[in-house]
Amino acid sequence: MTPDSSATEGIAIIGMSGRFPGARDLSEFWNNLKNGVESISFFSEPELALSGHPGAAKHPDFVNAAGVLDGIELFDASFFGFNPMEAATLDPQQRLLIECAWHAMEDAGYDPETCQGPVGVYAGAAMSTYLFSLLSNPEHRAVAGDFLVFTGNDKDFLTTRVSYKLNLKGPSIAVQTACSTSLVAIAMACDSLLNHQCDMALAGGVAIRVPQKSGYVWQEGQIFSRDGHTRSFDAEASGTLFSNGVGLVVLKRLEDAIADRDNIRAVIKGTTVNNDGSAKVGYAAPGLDAQAEVVAMAHAMAGIDPRTVSYVEAHGTATPMGDSIEVAALSKAFRVNTDEKNFCALGSVKSNVGHLDTASGVAALIKTVLSLERGAIPASINFTRPNPKIDFKNSPFYVNTELQPWPSGNTPRRAGVHSFGIGGTNAHVVLEEAPVVDGCTSLRSYHLLLLSARSKSALQAAAANFAAHFQQHPDLNLADVAYTCQVGRREFVQRQILVCRNSEDAAGALREVDGRRVLRGTKPPTERSLAFLFPGYGVKYVGIGSELYKSGPTFRKSVDDCLELLRDRLGFDLRSLLYSAGDQTEQTGRLLDSRRDAGATISQKLINAEVGELALFVLEYALAQLWMEWGVKPQVMMGQGVGEYVAACLADVFSLEDGLRLFCGRVSPSRAEEAAKIRLRAPKIPFVSNLTGTWITASAATDPQYWAAHARQSERIEEGLDCLMGASNRTLLEVGPGGAFVKLMREHVELGDHAVLQSLPCADEQESDTESMLNALGRLWLLGAKIDWSGFWRHEKRRRVALPTYAFDRKRYWVEPKMQFSSGKTFSNPAQDKSAAQDTESVCCETSAVSADRDNFYAAPTDDVEMGIVKIWQHLLGVEQVGLYDNFFALGGHSMLGAQLLASLRSVFHVEIPLPSLFEVPTVAGMAERIRAFR
Repeated sequence: MTPDSSATEGIAIIGMSGRFPGARDLSEFWNNLKNGVESISFFSEPELALSGHPGAAKHPDFVNAAGVLDGIELFDASFFGFNPMEAATLDPQQRLLIECAWHAMEDAGYDPETCQGPVGVYAGAAMSTYLFSLLSNPEHRAVAGDFLVFTGNDKDFLTTRVSYKLNLKGPSIAVQTACSTSLVAIAMACDSLLNHQCDMALAGGVAIRVPQKSGYVWQEGQIFSRDGHTRSFDAEASGTLFSNGVGLVVLKRLEDAIADRDNIRAVIKGTTVNNDGSAKVGYAAPGLDAQAEVVAMAHAMAGIDPRTVSYVEAHGTATPMGDSIEVAALSKAFRVNTDEKNFCALGSVKSNVGHLDTASGVAALIKTVLSLERGAIPASINFTRPNPKIDFKNSPFYVNTELQPWPSGNTPRRAGVHSFGIGGTNAHVVLEEAPVVDGCTSLRSYHLLLLSARSKSALQAAAANFAAHFQQHPDLNLADVAYTCQVGRREFVQRQILVCRNSEDAAGALREVDGRRVLRGTKPPTERSLAFLFPGYGVKYVGIGSELYKSGPTFRKSVDDCLELLRDRLGFDLRSLLYSAGDQTEQTGRLLDSRRDAGATISQKLINAEVGELALFVLEYALAQLWMEWGVKPQVMMGQGVGEYVAACLADVFSLEDGLRLFCGRVSPSRAEEAAKIRLRAPKIPFVSNLTGTWITASAATDPQYWAAHARQSERIEEGLDCLMGASNRTLLEVGPGGAFVKLMREHVELGDHAVLQSLPCADEQESDTESMLNALGRLWLLGAKIDWSGFWRHEKRRRVALPTYAFDRKRYWVEPKMQFSSGKTFSNPAQDKSAAQDTESVCCETSAVSADRDNFYAAPTDDVEMGIVKIWQHLLGVEQVGLYDNFFALGGHSMLGAQLLASLRSVFHVEIPLPSLFEVPTVAGMAERIRAFR
């Protein structure tokens, strides 16, 4: 790239997620950074004893400190389709990375299932120390099986498991370069995007060591800190301490992110990776020349002058050699273009959270992105005076020791993120603040906020999180919030809707759980059919639908198309009645004068009725077009009076022009002749006939006499409603004003499992047109209707925004080790025994909920064969209660566990059962019958 390269070149960071010591999310992480919090824990002797280090604190060189990540034993297994046994066997690094990946995609405003184009995954993990717990627990290992133990804990399966669980189809690469792993993963993901191997990418890393509350023995010459503090670049620095954390970013080509109006949080302008080779004092030592080269190459790739970089987030391990070589290398790279001194701030997140090993690079990148977004540089803490081996006075750098504003200048704010690892792989990333994107005013005055979750508790948590978010961010563009929830989040079975005006309105309704506005429901297991109902009563007040006319281009165009076709027949523009301000009587009088001027000879009463019915036709037709643009399309219809003409028009029995001509001529003595001139076709959508009270036939719909008789024969409405209600689970939507059809149905029809909704408010209701339409749309969504959100937003350019992510329903899944010390004696104390006793409960923690859901279907085993099968299932799946008719796959079984199941059955019952049998008879009862037959 050259300095004058296009502003659309680069990689956009559009989503982030992370958990770090003292921070459950990135909001807490930033608060800790800006307040200079050191999130390192120091442990008591009892805590160390529980972690397998009794008496360790008495060792003179033992450092009882680490960065602790809360809740690593917790996981929402059912959300990702893991059975309890699998969840307990899976490395917590893999569990947290999967959850983090989901949150990162949500933060970006994308549902992995509906992403257009392949999504790649590039990440790395630290060595699985949880594996030692599993290997030291022979009982669990025997039940889980070696294959599950090793695939659940080996680094090779880290990213592919994320891709599998989120259904991501881009490259899925496990990256391992020690401490520089996650920044190298980000660089590789950028290359993959630029090479069009994927259209989005998740990149980052995770590092979790167990037990967390442990510490280490300090040794002279090693990289560990003497006092448990990381003092990057400080004269008192004695090393670092390893910590725990996880972080991922979502990346996309900048030009695509701009085109898709994504929430661009920062831009990666250049990335490079290299290795020291052997030109250094030892394998584990850093290399000055290679580090300088990787920084200079990143600047060149970004096409920037180093003088425009005002902050560098350094590796900053706080080792005397590492820090001095790093600053020397950075200085050498910057000195290629400038001799200016002390213009660039320097910091390291390790001073706050410790060394996150494979996740350290992504933690540094996330910190820098947050700083760019907020225009502030947090302090690099634990710094008092500079390391004497670092010549800061003559370097481009100074250590930033307090929270300071990050002013913008003639160029965008720019930063570097630097990382290197034991073994010599170096990485450098050049970041730039996000481009300014103009906001877009919404056409609508109200917005439909959708929330959903897999469980009621998770839905309640989501509502509380959104209420808090709205309070903290009162200036949020609610249209963008609604858009993000609608197009960027997975639709789950537990659902909630709210129609609101702004953030303050939304926060109040969600916080108070206003039952009149906050509506909840469970998506039905089967799709409901939809019927459009078109009422036959005329328009009775001026201005009905006027808000939709102003804000809805499709509604307005449909109205305009109809009225242009009617202009010559009426002699005036019907829009003046429907959508002009003023007194209704004055408006009507003006219309009558216009009609008299046109030579009308019929009575004023007939004119009023005709105008009202024509206005109703236009309104219903336009409403139907709007609903269908939103993806709400009827399977069946019914109209009353004028409404049947609208239904027939939508069913393509006749064109809009012919339908208006036929309707206007229905009171003419020559109506049969008028009908005969019109081309009539068989209906493409079934609708109920007013004349017969049952489904219209093709012969009736295409018979001119049917339409000639329509205006003079009595209607059979109640019979028609009975016909319409013959099917079960039908949603009936009134497409017209006033709720007249809805009222009629509720008075004369037993609704049963049917749902009845109205599009527009009654005259005495306080709702606006938009509120009413959005409430109806939301209720349809609660009932499981598939909404076309691209159609809903077709006339607005909305942006995805960062919002609270899914509130996982986490439970404990953990296998305790059988701890061994050098003496060979097994460590045991009451607390440990209690923890071990909880282990079985933890592994099977979901079984009570599973059992509760199946209480009505549970059938106990009746003989030894069935009981033997049940016991095998319980061990393999980690499910406490298994009934005769429970399905192996519904309980979390899969092909790998199926192989173990058949092996166990062979061992217990001495029969050879082929694998296809498991798919043919996946229940205990079916398998028992098959075993008896083989015997």
